[in-house]
This record gives sequence, C-alpha cells and structure tokens, in this order.
Amino acid sequence: MQTSALPDLAHTATKPVHWLATAAAMAGVVAAAGLLQPGTATATATATATAPEQRPTTQQGAPPAAPDPARVEFPLECGGAGTTVAKQAPGDLDGDGRPETVAVVHCDAGSGTPPSGIYVLTQGSGAAPRVVATLVDPADKKTVGDFAVREGRVSATLLGYSSLEVPRCCPDQEEQASWRWKGNAFVRTSGDLARAV
Repeated sequence: MQTSALPDLAHTATKPVHWLATAAAMAGVVAAAGLLQPGTATATATATATAPEQRPTTQQGAPPAAPDPARVEFPLECGGAGTTVAKQAPGDLDGDGRPETVAVVHCDAGSGTPPSGIYVLTQGSGAAPRVVATLVDPADKKTVGDFAVREGRVSATLLGYSSLEVPRCCPDQEEQASWRWKGNAFVRTSGDLARAV
C-alpha cells in the first residue's frame, strides 16, 4: 500500500465529535423542512378551487366508493325468484363528487329473457345504498343490450318487441337511449324512436 504525500484530512480520521456534528446538522435540515411544509387547506383557501378538485374523501383520504348493488332491494316483482344484477357501472352523475352506481337488473328467471330495469343508486355517508331513480321500468318490457356510464351520461341499447306474436327470445326492435342529470331529475336526451332489428 502506498502512503499519501498529503497531510491527513480531518474527515479521514473520524471521531465521535464528527458524528455528533453530522447528526446535529441532519436534525437541523429535517426541522427546517418541517417548518417549510404547506399548511392545511382552509375554507377560504379552497373557495376558488374548481368543482372537479372539490371531491369528498373518506377519512383515509380515498374517494368514496360507489354504492354496491348487492346491498339494495330493487323495486321488482319477481314472485320469490330473486333478482339478478346483470350489469353495473359507477359514475358521478350529478357532479357532487360522490359516485353513483347504475345497475341493470332483472328477475332471476333461470331461462328466457326477462325484462330489465335500469336503476340509479346512491349512498350517503354511513347510510345503506338505495334506489333514487328508475331510468327503465321492467313494465316497459325491454331488455338491455349495450350499456355504459361515461362523463355523467348513462347510455343503453334497449331491445323490445313489435307485437305479442314475436317470440320472447328474439327482440325485433332496438333503440338507443341516454340520460343525463339536469336540475333535479334524469332527463332522457336521445333515442325516442324505435327501429326494427
């Protein structure tokens, strides 16, 4: 091993005082960083925030979960057969920052194509989920093909029958329908005309 011609540097021969000085310097940096953190938001500071930034959160900071259709009694008369949630999709339909769930539900018939209902579910803090709107009533004798919830709009392909002579397995009419929350109700925004399949 070759020795250096330079004099020993202070940091090459550490002593306990060096470790204490380093620890004190690090503690000072951590303390200064803690003092420079932003404070918690206040009502006056967030008053100018836009609506998408004002999202309710749970106590853990996560956004609230969409209502679970498995916990809802749907307004269907199934004669004791029970109900089936065929399709479901979450979405913030009314712009309040809390997601609703839209569910396509029919009686659990076992076979055939029972008519479907499209229901909007909501859930308040700590409350059970509940049906707040019926977009398609099973009494309308429609089944639901394609179904989606996007950007506050519910859209569906509704399948139906032109007469009682058409076999219930094979709908011969199709219409595109969509709904959007306006004011204090869901308004059907398209799809008023049925067409043959």
